[in-house]
Amino acid sequence: MEKLAELYKRWKGEAPVSITILPEAGSNRKYYRITSNDGESVIGVVGNSRDENHTFIYLTKHFTDRKLPVPHILAVDDDELRYLQTDLGSTSLFDVLRGGRESGGRYNMREKQLLTAVIRELPNIQIRGARGLDWDVCYPQPEFDVDSVLFDLNYFKYCFLKATELEFHELKLEANFRLFAKDLTSEKSESFLYRDFQARNVMLDHAGKPYFIDYQGGRKGPYYYDVASFLWQAAAKYPFKLRRELVYEYYNSLKNYTEVPSVRHFVERLSLFVLFRTLQVLGAYGFRGYFEHKKHFIDSIPPAIDNLRELLKLKKFFPYPYMMDMLRRLTELPQFAHIEEPALSRADGFKTTQHTVYKAHPQDGPATFSKYDGKGPLVVHVYSFSYRKGIPEDVSGNGGGYVFDCRATHNPGRYEPYKQLTGLDEPVIRFLEDDGEIISFLDGVYAMADHHVRRYIQRGFTNLMFCFGCTGGQHRSVYSAQHLAEHLHNKFGIEVHVTHREQNISKVFHAKK
Repeated sequence: MEKLAELYKRWKGEAPVSITILPEAGSNRKYYRITSNDGESVIGVVGNSRDENHTFIYLTKHFTDRKLPVPHILAVDDDELRYLQTDLGSTSLFDVLRGGRESGGRYNMREKQLLTAVIRELPNIQIRGARGLDWDVCYPQPEFDVDSVLFDLNYFKYCFLKATELEFHELKLEANFRLFAKDLTSEKSESFLYRDFQARNVMLDHAGKPYFIDYQGGRKGPYYYDVASFLWQAAAKYPFKLRRELVYEYYNSLKNYTEVPSVRHFVERLSLFVLFRTLQVLGAYGFRGYFEHKKHFIDSIPPAIDNLRELLKLKKFFPYPYMMDMLRRLTELPQFAHIEEPALSRADGFKTTQHTVYKAHPQDGPATFSKYDGKGPLVVHVYSFSYRKGIPEDVSGNGGGYVFDCRATHNPGRYEPYKQLTGLDEPVIRFLEDDGEIISFLDGVYAMADHHVRRYIQRGFTNLMFCFGCTGGQHRSVYSAQHLAEHLHNKFGIEVHVTHREQNISKVFHAKK
């Protein structure tokens, strides 16, 4: 502290009136508020890593020259272990968002406006801040690369995954990690990756203007990383709709600074970084919580696991089958069972209520019901057919159900060995399943059919119809109809009639007792 006072005296020309230590942040640096006779204050910083300090000092001067919203460096000691910077006050974005965070993600309009202002400012430091920057000064490395990704993924594996005692095949997981790392680094980027962009590292002045701090770990890298880091911070509990709005605000702001990819490409790339960032923070929580026994980090694990659960629903974005299966099993461990917490009220009047918002009125009358309710049990009819001969008629009078067109999938009927066979024959089945298109097609059909059948059983309806058509009603439609019939019978135990109209083949799967 004495050397910090000396540095201040050399810069100011007078000794400080007071030096007050500030609460510790996540780094090893110590912060002090130094006040002069006229009541003005600056921040003194003492860090034990010269390289880290040197990077922060260089980046701050560079960003200041670019007129970016960062503190100014006022004085630096000869050994760069101490420096002075402008005092941005004591109000961080994290502090201001406390009400929304502690009420489970119920953010009010003012908080949403601040979040919007911050996320729209992020491309400014990412794109404009990168221009003319000497990447070799960045600490501990100049660029986001495969090695740094693998380091973080292995950090997750050893500090979190192994601590849960979940069984996994290390070589298979390592192979998926390498594919994941390759995809994350597949696009070259010239932007500044902030690395630790979070609400704690955004300071607000009296007018609510954001200023950025603690970017000394930054490097050249993809801008998706910081968006994922900020919006998927587990403890913030940003609701899905708010996240989506803020991603939209960021994307539109990014257009002002650089050429942007298509929305679809942007979302797909962002999803990869959200998954990576989630694993990265779980590694940190595991080390700080499981090994250093810090309660704050242990308490942060459940919301991070909830984030992971939501990500696992986006399977199509993550072509890493073993890793995704392992993560699914991880979220199903008993210690990570999701616990639904009661909604909390806010102290500022933005409250929730246990009562229904829309109260009944005498003139509303009772709810109406279908005349078909409660008439069950349900019987499902599944048909295969040729489009040349028309769609099968619904004889139940129920109005039908679904008609699926199988003609977009690979047709075995184009090849001589299969022309005399049907979708019930082993060679055709093997052809279709080895090709794989029919499998993906039926995944979507199963999801839709399961929901519909489940609801019809609940309502007590009696009839539902599924039809699969292809060119000749011989191969793809027969395979699909047969497999859906077996799937529904096995899953729900209901009576299913399957008719392959053009083949004159019918079968009844009787209801299970």
